[in-house]
Amino acid sequence: MAAKKITKYVKVQIEAGKATPAPPLGPALGQAGVQIGDFVNKFNAATQGQQGRLSVKIYVYEDRTYDFVIKTPTATSLVMKAANVAKGNSKGGAGTISKDKIREIAEIKLKDLTAHTVEQAAKIIEGTAKSAGIKVV
Repeated sequence: MAAKKITKYVKVQIEAGKATPAPPLGPALGQAGVQIGDFVNKFNAATQGQQGRLSVKIYVYEDRTYDFVIKTPTATSLVMKAANVAKGNSKGGAGTISKDKIREIAEIKLKDLTAHTVEQAAKIIEGTAKSAGIKVV
């Protein structure tokens, strides 16, 4: 049996367990030919019990079927939550986060990053924190 041919690829960020057919998700999936209600039900069931904003890659095939891959929550959302900050500030002073928390987040995100070790992943997460104006202590 031959592999299905991918006709569309959609990458979106959705709050875990809270997908709705409303924009931006609905129009993105509609243009790709995905049945929106079906995707919303499957996504919400798959992410029940998780928290945070998740990156989702949706592969749409020529027969209008689809598969989706759920990634870990975004590094920014994990850093902001750990630092107890609602909004970042590029000029700094948005909050602080410990090296231990950075390492915890790096361990969570390791499989989604290009890093090979937790130490390399921690450097990436530390850069994310600094970009959001969060001081690493």
